[in-house]
Parts: sequence; C-alpha cells; structure tokens
Amino acid sequence: MFGRPRELTPLEDRGPLRVMFVITYMPVGGAETMLVEIIRRLDRSRFLPELCCLKYFDPLGEVLAEEIPAFERLLSHKYDFRVLPRLVRLLKKRRIDAVVTVGTGGDKMFWGRLAARIAGVRVICSALHSTGLPDHVEFSNRLLTPITDAFIAVAGPHGEYLAEHEGCPADRVAVIPNGVDIERFHPGWPSEGLRQELGIPQGTPTAGIIAALRPEKDHELFLHVASIVHRQVPEALFLIVGDGPRRAMLEEMARDLSIEDAVLFLGTRDDVTDILKLLNVVMLTSKMEANPVSIIEAMACEKPVVATRVGSVSETVIDEKTGYLISRDSDDSEIAEGLAAKTAELLLHPLLAETMGRAGRENVISHWSIERTVEGYEDLIAGIYASKQNGSVLLPANQRDVLYR
Repeated sequence: MFGRPRELTPLEDRGPLRVMFVITYMPVGGAETMLVEIIRRLDRSRFLPELCCLKYFDPLGEVLAEEIPAFERLLSHKYDFRVLPRLVRLLKKRRIDAVVTVGTGGDKMFWGRLAARIAGVRVICSALHSTGLPDHVEFSNRLLTPITDAFIAVAGPHGEYLAEHEGCPADRVAVIPNGVDIERFHPGWPSEGLRQELGIPQGTPTAGIIAALRPEKDHELFLHVASIVHRQVPEALFLIVGDGPRRAMLEEMARDLSIEDAVLFLGTRDDVTDILKLLNVVMLTSKMEANPVSIIEAMACEKPVVATRVGSVSETVIDEKTGYLISRDSDDSEIAEGLAAKTAELLLHPLLAETMGRAGRENVISHWSIERTVEGYEDLIAGIYASKQNGSVLLPANQRDVLYR
C-alpha cells in the first residue's frame, strides 16, 4: 500500500528540503496567520515551502499563493475519497521531502499524513493548534500515529495535554511555542483616522477581544463582562474583532443587554496592529485555548491582558504582572464578575495598565518571538530528516525531552 521511501541524500550534499504544509483552507485566524509567518521566514537556503489547501485558499491562502507554489481544491466534499490519489500525485510530482499538516484532527490531518506515507515522503508532522473540544484527534486520525514522526504543540501544557488526552506519544510531541513579529507588533499612538472611522473619541476607555466568532471563544461571556463594566465605566467602548455565523446572535444579545451603543462589531480586519493601539485592555474569554496568538500580539503592543485561565494562557499572561487571569472553575456569573472587576480596574487606572503592558512586551521579547517559532520548525524538520538518514526513528535530541524540561 505504501510507497517506497526515496533514498535519503545527506543534508550537506543536497539542496533545500521541500516542505508541503497541508491545511483545509486559510481564513483569517491565529493558526493561519502563524502559518503565513512561518512560511515567509523559513530559510530558503535550507527549505522550500509549498502550500496545499484541500478545499480552497480563502484570504490568507490567496496571499500565500502569490508568493510560493500553492494548490487548492483537492477535496470537493467530506466523503471525496479521490482526494487521496490526487494528493499522492501532487506530493510525488513536487518531490516533497516533508509534510506538515496544520490543525487538530479532521481531513487535513488524515489525508495529509496518509498521502505523505504512500508517496514516500520521509518527514511527516502534524501541527496541532487547539486543546480539547470541539477540536480533537479523532479515532481515524489516531490510527495514523505510527506513521507520524512528530506532533507539534504550541506550549508546554499543550504538549502535555496532547500526550495525556489526545493519544500522541510523549516521545513524539515537540513543543514549538507560538510567536509574533515584535517589529510589526509594537507600541505606538493610535491613528486619528482610525478613531474617526470607528467613531471613538480621543480619551475614550476601550477594551476589546480579537477572536473568530466561534463558540469556544465565548463572546457571550465577553458581552456579559462588557455590560458589567459599562455600569462602572459608562463612557467605555468594547470592540469585537472577528467574524462568523454567530455575529447576528451576538449583536442581538448586545441589544438585550442594552449595550448595543457601547459595543462595536468590527468583523474581520487586516489592520489589527492599528486596532490594538486603540485599546487600553485586551480580553480573552475562551472556554479552551492552546496558546492564542492574539494575546501575544496584544502584549507585544504593550497592552495588558485580562483572560480566563484556560489551556496554556498562563504561559504567556503572568497573573498580576502582565495582566489578570480568572479561573473558569466558578459559575458563569462569578467568572463574569471577576473579569469585569479586573477590566474596570485597568480602565480606571491607566498607569497600572501601562506598567503591565510594558512588562508584557518584555515577556514577549524574551520568550515569544516569531524567530524562535521559525527556528523550532527548521530544527525539527531538518533534525528528523537527519535522524532518519542515520537510521533513527526518534525526534532530534533537542526536541525529544521538551516536555520534561
């Protein structure tokens, strides 16, 4: 069934490794934005990245299609089994050396790895970007664990979760932390033109959330928090950056809470760096997370973060130093009250917000830069290739014990 692996030429005797990133499609989201940065920054003397969107490009896929070889529409519907021979032919034609599936579970993780094995691709990895439901590694995807060289987690606790709950062998879990471009995301004065566009008077206290309108992000909780803060800081405005089919329901909820005039639904934006400069506080009200890029971007812009203590958020947000964390172990009303109290405190005490913001950027510079993320991918892919050339099936030594450091 499986293709014969091509003979491995030592890295020092060959050209760049050809790496195919396989994903379903590329909307504007944290994992997709991270993939764009990784692809753009890979050392072209060592790696030649390509992109395969099984369904269609979507906005970020279209951007990358102008920069690198990119392919779409290999999968027409959920039960389109012809995707397998199509993908196998593509991988063989492009002489791909490494496949990295991007996203937890689903078709990209299954078909991408299976096609890679049949096509004789020597390095097979899965980058998983979320923790727990609704995204998880299904039984069908767990069946392909033996042919997978590495499962990529985005933070230490996320790696532990994958090993303990998602069937990923601990000795194949590599932690490559998410990172951001600290030159692009930096502190600065907000644009007066953007203020006028959004109708935000100068000096208005603002809090916002940057997240796709998906159930696990719990924008309902954000709106409840906004309604509580609005009673304490009546002039405050609350920005929601992100879109999705739940928008109409959330807009109706804002009206029911009588805060429709204080909440701005901005939809998907390509000027997040400018919007962050408008905000005094960035919030995240998620039920589950791995290592959300949005709060790292916010911290890079010297914005304090108020978030729920879920997933690996506590790895980036240091409670009472770069922001505040509220446990989700209480009932919804207590969680909302806790988030609202901390958000109102920061809106009413700008010097405290500035101090936490500065500490947040220092933390990002030290631990969460995009350069560190890209280096992690480069070391992992090249290391696996080299170890197989030497007859080993283990992760490189610098990745193998990452969960236990």
